[in-house]
Amino acid sequence: MTRYLDIRDIRRLVQARGIEETLEQLAAFIRQDFLRWQDFDKCPRLASHSSVGVIELMPASDGTHYGFKYVNGHPRNQRHGKLTVMAFGVLAEVATGYPLLLCDMTLATAMRTAATSALAAKAMARADARSMAIIGNGCQSEFQVLAFHRMLGIKEIRAFDVDPVASAKLRRNLASVSGLRLTLAGSAEEAASGADIVTTVTADKTHATILRPGMIEPGMHINAIGGDCPGKTEIDPAIVERARVVVEYEAQSRIEGEIQQMGDDFPVTELWQVLAGKAPGRRTAEEVTLFDSVGFALEDFSTLRYFYQLACDESIGREIELVPELADPRDLFGSLALPAAAVRAETVC
Repeated sequence: MTRYLDIRDIRRLVQARGIEETLEQLAAFIRQDFLRWQDFDKCPRLASHSSVGVIELMPASDGTHYGFKYVNGHPRNQRHGKLTVMAFGVLAEVATGYPLLLCDMTLATAMRTAATSALAAKAMARADARSMAIIGNGCQSEFQVLAFHRMLGIKEIRAFDVDPVASAKLRRNLASVSGLRLTLAGSAEEAASGADIVTTVTADKTHATILRPGMIEPGMHINAIGGDCPGKTEIDPAIVERARVVVEYEAQSRIEGEIQQMGDDFPVTELWQVLAGKAPGRRTAEEVTLFDSVGFALEDFSTLRYFYQLACDESIGREIELVPELADPRDLFGSLALPAAAVRAETVC
């Protein structure tokens, strides 16, 4: 049998421990898996692009379990009252191929993206970082703020979006968070000015310039997560050239990340190397660091593993017969159990 978690089950699991604790626990699972990087079969995600968006499959396996996520990105969906990103995932046994978990991942994807951002920033931002600008205040923004508040102690948020309704939504949703001060800025420049960390998370599928060189200050950490497919970037290439750049998986990031703007020989470091202590996340207090995040299947594998463990521990979700349970596994046809009369009638016809 396969455990099935719908969006209501995911909400129950998150609400039981609180969103900030969930983000921190999920980050720990992601860290564990990045630290066993060599155990995984890895490949760039499989993407089907159209003029209005992209649909992707993101697989990863550690030899014991296999996981994949189906996810889309359709920026225009918002105009029609639909989510711009939605997802579901499967976790299966490698030994048998049987699916263990079928899981909604729309909410979980937002959480794993924020958890990974904060995990990287702990290794790359200055230890005294306490303020963050967030440019792009859509569905991902609250999760980013809460992850950085919980895991890095960020206390001041300066938010900007070209849509003031999105910024008002962000302020409303975070109004009750203790120890957090949120200011709405009038421009990206105003938001970034004096910030220790700048997070960019815009949705348009274009070569945008959200951050320009004059907005970058010594010691700043840039958490660039909006540029995540070919032809979609947010950062002026002069900033990328200047920064120490860390990516999740180089083979994928060169196609989809901010570094798609750079030459093939542009130097980057993979996140697993930083987390394992094989490379520094930051060398000096004045260095500009950039986490060029596009989202990688290993993070989704960790997320499926995390929610499967929670669901089993707390008996959340329901068991479904996603795969036939047969008395004789050789007799798949027999599972149809067609009445003999029906079979004779079809034969005559």
